[in-house]
Amino acid sequence: MKSLDALDWVVICMYFAILLGIAWWVIKQKTKNTEDYFLAGRNIGWFVVGASIFASNIGSEHVVGLAGNGAGDKMPLLIYELHSWIVLMLGWVFLPFYARSKVFTMPEFLERRFDARSRWVLSITSIVAYVLTKVSVTIFAGGVVVSALLGIPFWIGAIGTVVLTGIYTILGGMRAVVYTEAVQAMVLILGAATLTIMGLNAVGGWASLKETVTPEYMNMWRPNSDPDYPWFPLIITSSIVGIWYWCTDQVIVQRVLTAKNIKEARRGTIFGAAMKITPIFLFLIPGIVALALKMRGEITFDSPDQAFPVLMTHLLPSGLRGLVAAGLMAALMSSLASVFNSCSTLFTLDIYKRLNPNKPELELVNIGKIATVIVVICGIIWIPVISMLSDGLYEYLQKVQSYLAPPIAAVFLLGIFYKRINANGAISALVGGLFIGMGKLMLETFKGSLTEGSFLYNFADFNWLVFGALFFLTCVLIAVVVSLMTNKPNEEQIQGLTYASTSSDQKAENKSSYGWGDIAATLAILSVIAWIMFTFS
Repeated sequence: MKSLDALDWVVICMYFAILLGIAWWVIKQKTKNTEDYFLAGRNIGWFVVGASIFASNIGSEHVVGLAGNGAGDKMPLLIYELHSWIVLMLGWVFLPFYARSKVFTMPEFLERRFDARSRWVLSITSIVAYVLTKVSVTIFAGGVVVSALLGIPFWIGAIGTVVLTGIYTILGGMRAVVYTEAVQAMVLILGAATLTIMGLNAVGGWASLKETVTPEYMNMWRPNSDPDYPWFPLIITSSIVGIWYWCTDQVIVQRVLTAKNIKEARRGTIFGAAMKITPIFLFLIPGIVALALKMRGEITFDSPDQAFPVLMTHLLPSGLRGLVAAGLMAALMSSLASVFNSCSTLFTLDIYKRLNPNKPELELVNIGKIATVIVVICGIIWIPVISMLSDGLYEYLQKVQSYLAPPIAAVFLLGIFYKRINANGAISALVGGLFIGMGKLMLETFKGSLTEGSFLYNFADFNWLVFGALFFLTCVLIAVVVSLMTNKPNEEQIQGLTYASTSSDQKAENKSSYGWGDIAATLAILSVIAWIMFTFS
């Protein structure tokens, strides 16, 4: 792997100088109240909303993990990158209810729809999920990428990434996050697209690439008898995780809530959905290119997760190599920044403020900064477990999410589409699901110490995709059965928060917020998704 030269370092320094300049400008603005600090004053346009959605998602698991999938024979996991249709669901299906409720957080929305118990459970579950997935994964990948690029020890790279990101996130709040993310998204796309083009050229084009790795390698669909990635459970579980991540998770929805109105927010989700398709070309294909060059003996790497940085330093010229390196670190930083701010939002507004309702706004902002530091420390402590659960970063992430997402996705979907679901049904599904999912995660973590052939061992060893689908069905049944066995929800409480209780005026207001251009863009994105599914089959 080639080292960065002087010109690369000049480019990297210039990039981060611009980035920190933007953050400093934002920090100088007003951030003395919670709406401005956590939701950027609800005054962001569609372009920044969409770019921020993309940058929040495109982090370490893509830069490192998705390229690793391409280089490590994990093509079925490509389906998680076809979730643009679920991003569109956020804008077309969920957004009107969120915007109408004027909430800051998703737990707050559950309290509006059900009761305070659901808000408490979702707040705690979400923070746990961030520590186990977003924070730990991003710090881990930050250590891998930064240490590989700079030739420094893993932990120095990991901690350095955390410190640099934390400074502007803690000081600048949500406004600093969304504006720097917009810049980072553009840089990352430019650099990774250049690497994709040069990579395809290096292997002799798409046809030569398929011939080298074999057409069968490029097939994302495997039979249901496949022990690792059966296609039907893969579709079900990936969709459940997608709905949780894109439509109910604080990190993503918070970006939409920053928009100045519902029209800007929906167009932001459409723009974000269009950008969401690009990781296949920006990261997955370079991973396959790296594998092809390795098969030809032109490059070497020890782990599939090293494919992207090795390919980058091998192919790109001086200067451009520095720009892509900056884009890589930007992706890691933007992902961390998103999680930092969302974690502090959840803890401050859904836990601390509820326990201390009379605290002044400035103190709440400071508490959010302290919460960020604590979450980061917990994420670092969890890092050693990542390698125990999977041999690939991306698969680890999807596996853990499939143990956390089903109860939350079930409660949100039922809560909006089925007005008979009550608070008792929601809390039963959330609490029961939390125990089932965390039980599966803990048993799988310590599977090596269990007796082979025992019930607990078999439960720990059960295919995670099949488990995710069955787990979701179980949560739905719990919520429905408990709701039907207890009293109906109050009609006044759910007014406007479910499809069945939406008034004609509310429907008319929502209809006036989009036009034929929005519909055409949505259909075009769905057509591209269908084409990709056909291409990788």
